[in-house]
Amino acid sequence: MVKNKKPNLCIKLIVMETSLIIGNIFAVLVGISLGIIGSGGSILSVPIFTYIMSVEPVLATAYSLFAVGSTALFGGIQKANQKLVDFKKVFLFGIPTVIAVFITRKYIMPSIPDVVFDTDLFTLHKSVLIMLVFAVVMILAAIRMIKPLKESELILDGKLNYGSIFFQGISIGLVAGFVGAGGGFLIIPALLLLAKTPMKKAIGTSLFIVAIQSLIGFLGDLSSNVEIDWKMLLTFTACSIVGVIIGNLISKKITATKLKIGFGYFVLTMGFYIIIKELFLK
Repeated sequence: MVKNKKPNLCIKLIVMETSLIIGNIFAVLVGISLGIIGSGGSILSVPIFTYIMSVEPVLATAYSLFAVGSTALFGGIQKANQKLVDFKKVFLFGIPTVIAVFITRKYIMPSIPDVVFDTDLFTLHKSVLIMLVFAVVMILAAIRMIKPLKESELILDGKLNYGSIFFQGISIGLVAGFVGAGGGFLIIPALLLLAKTPMKKAIGTSLFIVAIQSLIGFLGDLSSNVEIDWKMLLTFTACSIVGVIIGNLISKKITATKLKIGFGYFVLTMGFYIIIKELFLK
C-alpha cells in the first residue's frame, strides 16, 4: 500500500506545480488587461486563483485584492509619468470607495456564514455565493465593455455631481469588497459619465483608485488573521507587474476601445462559464 502512494503523491505534486506555472502565465494577462484598459484584472485573477491554482474562493478574493492592487499601483505610476492621472478625482472617488471596501472585507465578509441557504433540495455555500455574484458582475461589466461609451458623447466641461460620485464610490466599494475585485470596470464608466474624464486619463486615474481600494481591502483581510501563501501570491503579483508593463506599451499603439470590446466578449464567456460550473458541474 505504501509503495502505491508514492507515485500518486508524485503525480499530485507535478499537477500542483503545473497549475502554479499555468496560473503565473495567466497572471501576465491580468497585468496586460490593467495596463491597456485600466480594469479587468480581478475579473481574470479570481477565476485563475480559484480554478487553476486551487485557492478556496474566499481566500482567492483576498489574493486578488493584493495582486491587482500592487499591479495597479505600478501601472498607475507609469500612467502618472505620462500625465494621464487626475489625482483630484483619485481622492474624490477613492475615499468613499476605500471606506466601503474596508468595511466589507473587515466586517461584512466574516459575518456571512459558510452555509448561506440550506433546504432538502439545495444548499448554498458562501464560496459558491461569492463566485455566482462575481459571475453576475462579470456579465454586467462585459455588457458595458461590449458597448463602450464614446468620449465624444460626454460633456467634459460640465459640473461634477459630487453627491452621485460619493454614492457611486460607496456602491463600487461594496461590490469590489464582496467579490475581491478592484472595480475598474465600474470605476471607468463613473469617471467618464460622472467625473467628466477623458478616456485615456480615466484609465490612469482608475488604476490608482483600484490600487488604493484593493490594498486597503487586503489589509482588512490581514487583520482577520487570514493565512496567506506569500510565495504563491508574490510570484503571481510579479508576473502580473510584468504584464502591466507590456500592456502599457501596447496601449500606446492600439486603441483601448477595440481591445475593450474584445475583452468584453471574453469576460461575458467567463461569466456564463462560472455560473454553469458552480451550479451544474459540481
